[in-house]
Amino acid sequence: MNLKKITIIALLVVMQTAAVLPTASAQTGSPSETPIVVQGEVMQQEGAAKEYTKKLAAPTQNAAGQTESVNPANSAPTPNAQPAPTQPAADQPADPTLPEGEENDVPPTTPPTEEVPTDEEVPAEGTVEPGNVTPSVSPSTTPVPTKPVTPTKPTTPVVSIDPASTLGTDKLILVINGNQMYQNGQAYTAAQPMTAKNGVSYIAVRSFVNRVGLKVTYDAKTKETVITKGADELRFKLDKDVYTVNGVPTKMKGTSFQQKNTFMVPLTSITQALGIPYKIDYKAKTITLNISSKPTASFTIEPKEIVAGETNVVYTTKSESPSGYQIVDERWEGRQDIFTDPGTYTITYSVQDSTGQWSDPFSQTITVEAPNVAPVAQFTTEKETYRMGEPVVYTDQSYDPDGTLPEANSRVWENQKGAYFTPGPQTITLTVTDEDGATNTFTKTITVTDEVLYTQDEYNALFVPIGSKFLFDGGSVPSMRKVERFNTSEDVTLYRSNSPESVFSTGKMYEDTLSGKVRFMVHHANYTGKKVTMYVVATNNNATPTTIKTLDSGFGGPSPFATAAGKVSVQRYHQSVIDGTKRADVTLQPGESKVILTELNAIPMPNKSVISLIADVTSSQPITYSTLMIDPGLDPLQETKTLTSAPRDGVHNRGTYPLATKIVDVFEPVGGPTPSKLIIGDNNDDPNLTGMDTPNNKVESNAGNFGVLYKIHLDKVAPNTLITFNGRGGKYAGWILVNGQLVELSAQSMGLVGSALNTSSEAGVVYRTGSSSESVDLEFTPAPGSNLSVNLIFTQMPELKQ
Repeated sequence: MNLKKITIIALLVVMQTAAVLPTASAQTGSPSETPIVVQGEVMQQEGAAKEYTKKLAAPTQNAAGQTESVNPANSAPTPNAQPAPTQPAADQPADPTLPEGEENDVPPTTPPTEEVPTDEEVPAEGTVEPGNVTPSVSPSTTPVPTKPVTPTKPTTPVVSIDPASTLGTDKLILVINGNQMYQNGQAYTAAQPMTAKNGVSYIAVRSFVNRVGLKVTYDAKTKETVITKGADELRFKLDKDVYTVNGVPTKMKGTSFQQKNTFMVPLTSITQALGIPYKIDYKAKTITLNISSKPTASFTIEPKEIVAGETNVVYTTKSESPSGYQIVDERWEGRQDIFTDPGTYTITYSVQDSTGQWSDPFSQTITVEAPNVAPVAQFTTEKETYRMGEPVVYTDQSYDPDGTLPEANSRVWENQKGAYFTPGPQTITLTVTDEDGATNTFTKTITVTDEVLYTQDEYNALFVPIGSKFLFDGGSVPSMRKVERFNTSEDVTLYRSNSPESVFSTGKMYEDTLSGKVRFMVHHANYTGKKVTMYVVATNNNATPTTIKTLDSGFGGPSPFATAAGKVSVQRYHQSVIDGTKRADVTLQPGESKVILTELNAIPMPNKSVISLIADVTSSQPITYSTLMIDPGLDPLQETKTLTSAPRDGVHNRGTYPLATKIVDVFEPVGGPTPSKLIIGDNNDDPNLTGMDTPNNKVESNAGNFGVLYKIHLDKVAPNTLITFNGRGGKYAGWILVNGQLVELSAQSMGLVGSALNTSSEAGVVYRTGSSSESVDLEFTPAPGSNLSVNLIFTQMPELKQ
């Protein structure tokens, strides 16, 4: 066969192929089929097109007997074709979840210019007909062939889309490596086909965004293409591989570029940022994106607690359209402004935009409580008639029909006394309050006769509860006999940081270097005019590591009241001695500093507030302890190195005092017909500790012996003996440990005001012995903020009467 015949046959084959294969503009914009690049894999055409390609590529011989290859790319051009690069298969997928591939030969792009990158998209006319989907082609993107060839039969697209699958606005179908887009039964043509470049799939921004229903603008000032979806904003720049998502720089998988005056960005940069899910169909060579542009709806409900028939429910709604459409309607299910019955209710809210789309329903389930039932106040007395001084026994029968009455502050009594000493009717009232604030009051009247069972003093000695207080003749105390005492001490060093007590400028309050067992007594008020924090910093200046053991600790405050802070610190200190919950170790390396006793610095001190700390620690080597009051933002370890000690206030003292645990033994019998007393903190029978104000190198006396722990052993306490606590220096509020039990000094009782001993004529009940002699052990430390001296008084109780 001669060369002329071969040429004619080849042309006929090419014409036949053109009739069978789709036009390049409909598929890839290339005279020959462009490989499908998805997830780094190149997919070739199948079927008859593949066979024709093989035949055209088969070698033939010319008239001279030489072998020739017929390149279909150099054959007669397919009508409406445009050049496209070849795309060899990639060895590895660029991203197993993304429609991206690899391409070695990409079409030349238009060099970047100062012109605004643009896209155009041309919708096809009419609705896609079943079985005959031929997308229209933008004239601006289709070159005119120099030798048009009329196909012998109609062209049939390789990619066939079922029109039913494109109905609705929530789907957008893209042809892989093509410029077709299908939505709601219509075909659209992108300004440029999907393009693979360096393993990344790019799309024409404006064409895609218009189909997705987003807003695209160009910021000429920053030279950025801006895409918005509701409150989300994406910003792209030409020739950059970074874009911003709501102002946050985000790396793209490729660099944006301009192709034929069309701005191209990686497809996944938009889908990932805006959360647009998609699915790849490799067989159909399509990507289906779920671009639902439904509006969204939500709401909140106030208040959180809703009571049937009472609460007016407030609904606060929030709705928006991702595409910026106006919200035109709303729909509620289960909404009530006042729910009449208790129970569980589900409330649903939906909105509609101006295109007619309804949001997905947003639901909340609420619980409507039944209306609160007021509590019931009720009490009884054993009798209706009592003698003067006869104990009245009350039985509280109050209850809450729909809950439990709180333990604290739920009951208020009026005229409730343990006994009455005036004849006549006595009206007693009890008011109870439940957790919801509802109250109820009950009143009862009893009759008191003129017959006397006990006098006031007899009743107090016998029946006032432990930890409560009563009035007595405080003037009789100075003349009472003093019990004989034997004083010894334990080797505990007191570190007292109490001056200046009212601190007007920040600084180092006290500092000393101590070893062995150390007791801290730290008590300061903040008058700097700002919030501050207090610290205890420990520094190891030894050549070897040292461990500090915290033994017991009690902290009170910050509080606006010095007595309250001091009382709490003593209570917690004694409790830690009982249960051992504050014990801890910290090891310091040579030259290292650490903050210890961290309860002190856990809460900053407001202005005009007081803190109080009592704590025992021990170490085997000398440790430098520094007490600081500094601004909360400062580093205490650094401040310790630079601050100097603040001046004292001239009234209160600070210092280091040895032998700070006093052991007091009383071996003689106490109690009996003649009252007696044991005095604490008077600097006479109980001398003050003597020590040094180390920073000032000044001898100091520990006035009141604050920070001293007293361990008192009463060897023989007579039967039927009352032990009371009586303050002699002024107001006193604290605690004392009696035979291992904490006792308050002293709670309100018998109509007396406050939970402290306010005058020298008030006595707090500490202990009562039984019908036989006993030994009694007490532990006591003066409460910071209170006043010394104090007395323990021992008196014989009267006989019980019937």
